[in-house]
Amino acid sequence: MIDVSKLEWTREPKDYMISEKKIEIITNPHTDLWQRTYYHFRNDNAPVLQMKTNEKFFSFVVKTEFASKHRFDQCGVVMYLDSDNWLKASIEYENEEFQHLGSVATNHGYSDWATTAIDASIKSMWYRFSRREDDFCIECSEDGEHYSQMRVCHMWDATDEISFGIYACSPEDSSFMATFTEMDITECKWLAHDGQKPDEE
Repeated sequence: MIDVSKLEWTREPKDYMISEKKIEIITNPHTDLWQRTYYHFRNDNAPVLQMKTNEKFFSFVVKTEFASKHRFDQCGVVMYLDSDNWLKASIEYENEEFQHLGSVATNHGYSDWATTAIDASIKSMWYRFSRREDDFCIECSEDGEHYSQMRVCHMWDATDEISFGIYACSPEDSSFMATFTEMDITECKWLAHDGQKPDEE
């Protein structure tokens, strides 16, 4: 289990509850994380709750449950280094039929967004965030046992100490409750590659 006393807010929300086994966040309207790409705006006001580590090999697991109901409502796992460098994964509500399961990697002030459509009836998801030095893997699971890869990426400014944890936000005029449980840190579950050998540098 995570020692919740080590968690620190970046932009504390108005309403939340933290206990040893559960964290609840009620999102504030018009909160988001995005930098430049395509939309040409910069949003950097979502609350994130994180802990710091110098450990280069580990995995962080969390279960999310959410009562999202408005376009772009979202909650999930995050590594927020600063306004120009961060990584997140979440489910973003779209409408009564579908929502976006996806991830965003932001390096040096530019975001991307990789998604797949899932049914709007899904209201819970597990995430596993893994670090191997300055490379990262995010996986998701509906049951906490069988994980599917969402993204592998390099983060240019994640060379030493990082901050990682959870976030929730509502980019439009909305608010909902996000619940986080089953948080844990383990040995790195993202195993070393067993295929082609690395190039010599």
